[in-house]
Amino acid sequence: MNGMTDRTLLRLSGSDAQDFLQGLITNDVTGAQNGLVYAALLTPQGKYIADFFALAHGDGLLIDVATSHSPLLAQRLAMYRLRADVQIDESPLKVSRGTGPAPDSALQDPRHPALGWRHYSDNDSADTDTTDWDALRVAHVIPETGIELTPDTYILEAGFERLNGVDFRKGCYVGQEIAARMKHKTELKKGLVQVAITGSAPVGTDLTADGKPVGTVFTQSGGHALAYLRFDRATGPMQAGEAVVHRT
Repeated sequence: MNGMTDRTLLRLSGSDAQDFLQGLITNDVTGAQNGLVYAALLTPQGKYIADFFALAHGDGLLIDVATSHSPLLAQRLAMYRLRADVQIDESPLKVSRGTGPAPDSALQDPRHPALGWRHYSDNDSADTDTTDWDALRVAHVIPETGIELTPDTYILEAGFERLNGVDFRKGCYVGQEIAARMKHKTELKKGLVQVAITGSAPVGTDLTADGKPVGTVFTQSGGHALAYLRFDRATGPMQAGEAVVHRT
């Protein structure tokens, strides 16, 4: 079992907790009664602040978020709390994940079946899971907090609809108008895709084609990578430093 040290669990409690979160995030919180809900909190301009999983726990909700983004998420939630009966605390529970046999009460990762399960318990389990998570993410185009998902990210360009991270029927949430507008465009002009890469380049290296900016290369594994591309310019070979990149 893989005990994760880079995740923090926030607990939302109080009589207004579910309605409070429902009015803020990209997905339908009511689904957290039956499993994990993947979602994000956005700025009013529709840009990414943090992505996380929500799950019902006792009479409240747990939010499983990258430790790097936990303080900012807690701060933003507190800012929106106003007079709502909601308390925001850190939970002592631990997060584990894996792709092998799942422990009792484990929950399926809602983003993609290949991402296995997540488990929440008091046990600080040893890291014995050998899954190559970067390889899985590259193979299935799964963005990661702080790598492919940054403050400049629009979630539809990052694939949130495909990853079951946004509900277009739930009603208003922060940044909803921008997300809805992008949804109803005829076609996205930019986005996160898998590419083939010969050589390697540091995460965040700019991509160019014929000397023009095309996008950015991110996580790399096994001759492939995740890249954020401007599609109209990504029609042939691209350069990322010394590496050569092609769309797959």
